Amino acid sequence: MVDPLDGTTNFVHGFPFVCTSIGLTVGGVVVVGVVYNPVLEELFVAAEGGGAYLNGERLTVSGRTQLTGALLGTEVGTARDDDTLDAMFGRVRQLVGRMRSVRCTGSCALGLCSVALGRCDAFFEINFGGCWDAAAGALMVSEAGGAVLDPAGGTWNVMARRVMAAGSGDLAEAMAAVLTKCELGSREAGPPGKGMGVSLRVAGTEDEAAVKGEREGPGEARTE
Repeated sequence: MVDPLDGTTNFVHGFPFVCTSIGLTVGGVVVVGVVYNPVLEELFVAAEGGGAYLNGERLTVSGRTQLTGALLGTEVGTARDDDTLDAMFGRVRQLVGRMRSVRCTGSCALGLCSVALGRCDAFFEINFGGCWDAAAGALMVSEAGGAVLDPAGGTWNVMARRVMAAGSGDLAEAMAAVLTKCELGSREAGPPGKGMGVSLRVAGTEDEAAVKGEREGPGEARTE
C-alpha cells in the first residue's frame, strides 16, 4: 500500500511535512511500514513484533492516559461541502474542548508517526484518501506501544478510511467515547462493517487471536 506523496498540498506550498508512505499487509494485517520525509530527513520504519524506529532510534509513545493536557493531531481533509465541514469541525470542537490543543500538519501518515514519536498524544482522521495513507503509520504507533482503533472505538481496519491512534489505550477509549456521540457527514466513511477483520496484531491480545483465527480458518486456531 503505497502513497508516493502524502501531503501534496504541503509539497506545492513548500510546507515541510511531506512523505512517501509504504505499508505491507499479509492477509489484511499490516506487518511492515516505512514512512520517509525527505525534507526533514526523517525515516520511520516498523515491523510487526520488531518495534518502530526513527533514523535508527527506537520510538515510544507519550503514554498519556487522559484527554486533559493531551495534544491532538487531525486533518481537515479536502471536502468543502457544508455537511462534511460541519461534521468535521464538530468533532474537533468536542475533542479540543477537553484537550490542550490541536495540530493539523497536512499528512495522515506523518500525523500517525507523530503519535509514535510522542510529538502528539493522539491523532484521528475520518475520510482520508485510502489505505495507503494510514497503513504504515498505524503500525508505527502500535509498535511504539500505542493504541490504534477505529474512531468509533472498535478494531481498526486498514481499508476503512478511518483511523484513531493514541499514546495509551485509556486515551484512545476516552476519545472514542467523545467521537461516537458526534454526527458523521453524509459523505463520510462510517465504521467498518462486520467481517472486515483486524488489521493490526498486538501480541498477547484478543486481536492477535482474532487475526490468527481468520488466517487459519474455523476450528483451526490453536493456543500456543
